[in-house]
Amino acid sequence: MVKRYPRGARELLGPFHKWGPRDTIAWFASHGVTLKTEGDGRMFPVTDDSATIVDCLTTAALQAGVQVKLRQNVTGLAVAEGGRSGFSVTLADGAVEAADRVIVATGGPRGSGGAEWARALGHAIEPPVPSLFTFHIDDPRTRGLEGLSVPEAEAAVVGTKLKECGPLLITHWGMSGPAILKLSAWGARELAERSYQFELRVNWLGGVSRDEVQARLAANRTTSPRRQVLSVSPEGLPGRLWERLMVAAAVPGEVTWAGVSKTHLHALSEQITQGRFVVTGKSTNKEEFVTCGGVRLREIDFRRMESRLVPGLHFAGEVLDIDGVTGGFNFQAAWTTGRLAGLAAAADA
Repeated sequence: MVKRYPRGARELLGPFHKWGPRDTIAWFASHGVTLKTEGDGRMFPVTDDSATIVDCLTTAALQAGVQVKLRQNVTGLAVAEGGRSGFSVTLADGAVEAADRVIVATGGPRGSGGAEWARALGHAIEPPVPSLFTFHIDDPRTRGLEGLSVPEAEAAVVGTKLKECGPLLITHWGMSGPAILKLSAWGARELAERSYQFELRVNWLGGVSRDEVQARLAANRTTSPRRQVLSVSPEGLPGRLWERLMVAAAVPGEVTWAGVSKTHLHALSEQITQGRFVVTGKSTNKEEFVTCGGVRLREIDFRRMESRLVPGLHFAGEVLDIDGVTGGFNFQAAWTTGRLAGLAAAADA
């Protein structure tokens, strides 16, 4: 489980033993939410409506006696003055609320006040950068193929050790899908340092090697000599993509397998397993799924999700320097840290 977190893996090991995915599933079931599991392991309510989860959490909070204050923007958080224990929470209208305990769960540090409140109280903040984002690519091999996907591709950032496998989706702006999103998570800081300008290598058949692909293509000269190369897409590659790869390899569309040269075979295998694509940017601001960065983890007691610097101050969710790959892992980190923070704060109240 923790291997799915580029940041926070070691710290989450203990919390996940206290409250893990099975606990989350059981909790939602006990509150009337029936879940389903997709083929890739992701889970959703059977309604396929996120409002089902929102309504469940809202109802549970109200039943527990939680007082929810809407349209009450928080502008400041400080330790209570005058030797009093607790905190003062300042609202946008100037009102000040007193609190014995505070849980900061404001989401990613970009655009939320939570990280800045933590900084003002002495915490260090790891600089926020986007994670789980898509790649901008404008290439004739993929142009016009929006919505086309392959079930198992391998994507790697040239010149680095960054490499991930999984479904890959061609979009209007470039490439997305789990393979790309996972790659962006593990490379969040490195890709930010490159200003999201780099070269991407794609193997459309996943882990199949270039030599193996070339041998399989060559076999068609014996098994299907009279068939056009265009009509025999290798390993079930989408036909439209195969046509584009043929063009990139300079293989005429009407050529038969009997007429394919060694040069053609080499070029085709290169396009299939070693295709190079220039990335010129990422999904625009606020479209990223997750943020890398936040409150420094060594300053948090993960048994209670409590600040080691300010007693009574707890943190939960993405305001911490924790982020996972795509597939529900960021939700689970939020469920787990939120529960532990809530239990600890309530026990001390």
